[in-house]
Amino acid sequence: MKQIEIGSLKYENFQELLVAMKAAYPRWNGNYWSLETIKKLIDKFPEGQIVIKVDGVVVGCALSIIVNYNRFGDTHTYKQITGNYTFSTHDPENGDVLYGIEIFIHPDYRGLRLGRRLYDARKELCEHLNLRAIIFGGRIPEYHKYADTLSPKEFIQKVKQKAIYDPVLSFQLANDFHVKKVLKNYMPEDAQSKEFATLLQWDNVYYTSEAKGLFNAKTYVRLGLIQWQMRPYKTMDEMFTQVEFFIDSISAYKSDFALLPELFNGPLLAEFNEMSEAEAMRALAKYTPDFRKRFRELAIKYNVNIITGSVPSIEGNVLKNIGYLCHRNGNIDQYEKIHITPDEAKFWGIHGGETLKVYETDAGKIGILICYDVEFPELPRLLAEQGMQILFVPFLTDTQNAYNRVRYCAQARAIENECFVAITGCIGNLPKVENMDIQYSQSAVFTPCDFAFPSNGIKSEATANTEMVLIADVDLSLLHELHTYGSVRNLKDRRTDFYELVLKGQSSI
Repeated sequence: MKQIEIGSLKYENFQELLVAMKAAYPRWNGNYWSLETIKKLIDKFPEGQIVIKVDGVVVGCALSIIVNYNRFGDTHTYKQITGNYTFSTHDPENGDVLYGIEIFIHPDYRGLRLGRRLYDARKELCEHLNLRAIIFGGRIPEYHKYADTLSPKEFIQKVKQKAIYDPVLSFQLANDFHVKKVLKNYMPEDAQSKEFATLLQWDNVYYTSEAKGLFNAKTYVRLGLIQWQMRPYKTMDEMFTQVEFFIDSISAYKSDFALLPELFNGPLLAEFNEMSEAEAMRALAKYTPDFRKRFRELAIKYNVNIITGSVPSIEGNVLKNIGYLCHRNGNIDQYEKIHITPDEAKFWGIHGGETLKVYETDAGKIGILICYDVEFPELPRLLAEQGMQILFVPFLTDTQNAYNRVRYCAQARAIENECFVAITGCIGNLPKVENMDIQYSQSAVFTPCDFAFPSNGIKSEATANTEMVLIADVDLSLLHELHTYGSVRNLKDRRTDFYELVLKGQSSI
């Protein structure tokens, strides 16, 4: 009994893939897939490249990309739909169709219904990704035998009636695909099909148009950054009077996000002046559950997604620096500071977290890194690979040189990851708080540096060391254009054949 398995295509499968491909297309006039091309596909859309193995050997594959089908319509060529084989047309953000660009089975393994398994795997992927359809151009390799007597339309009709058997079209029809139209010059090198192809489609009946009408994903997103003045507060209620004032102001400008700084609740440390630094920070953590509850209520009340900066929190028995993303629909996500500065570890006893993810919001995909974390380029790159569009960085810096480390690293992250980056911090000082020093901040929103963005990469910035709110609009559609048509494309042009970035416990990306 042969062992059959379906999985993702890997670089190391290429030689076996090539053997199966040459056997499947013995009279092919064009070029076979190259290793370089296969690598491009895997890098862009790993889950869309499916192989089937028999006794551990690759004997067939189904290769796909996601396209925004409205850009091409029903009249297109294979070269156009694949971006001249660069797959620059792959559009996971705006695409609605899983487009099949290849499927074959080694002839020695036909009769085992392996092709049906590949088509079923594609259908499952289409449903999982909530795409509306699978579409592809299909060869009609038997047509050359009938080209003198039958038009392509007549040939297709006879195949439907089973008066003629075409190994490709007959199989596709049996797998619930319907012919939309006949394409001319779809793949000129296909001599057997006489340069014709069938445009086939399978409709995903489970597709739900979640991003339509009133709830359409936003293109323009408004950010509200709070540059927070450190001032004495006797109670949590007193501090939240000031917090609510800022959230109300940001909401009045119809902002989608409100961002507060790292450890902006530091003034409440005054209550614990008699304690050591580490004890005081743990004592401050007792406010965190109430802090979380209050911000959730403000997010709902003022209809704005709030990124709460950060506060100390005891997780188990470990002190961490954490924050909350309070969605305006009432949901809450938690994020953690991963890299702890030497002083934070020495004086406060804070430990680094292990949570890194992109958060889906009603105004785009966002990442959140706390202060020192943005100085490590690996983290934003991992987030960019997950589709991050905006990176928020709440920070707390005492001096201008410390601030500049955060600022310049944040601006670099915007360029190299082709995203927007918003940073904000605290200002002023707390002379009656033993465990909190002076603060320096100049809040800002950074962009990539290309023609669609400011030439200096600065969308907007606050007045340094002045308590204020910075409001800035960002256009997410510009990021999509940059990914595809930018003067340089930092994400796409990485040499993943030469190096890779790996998050431990997960596959390389």
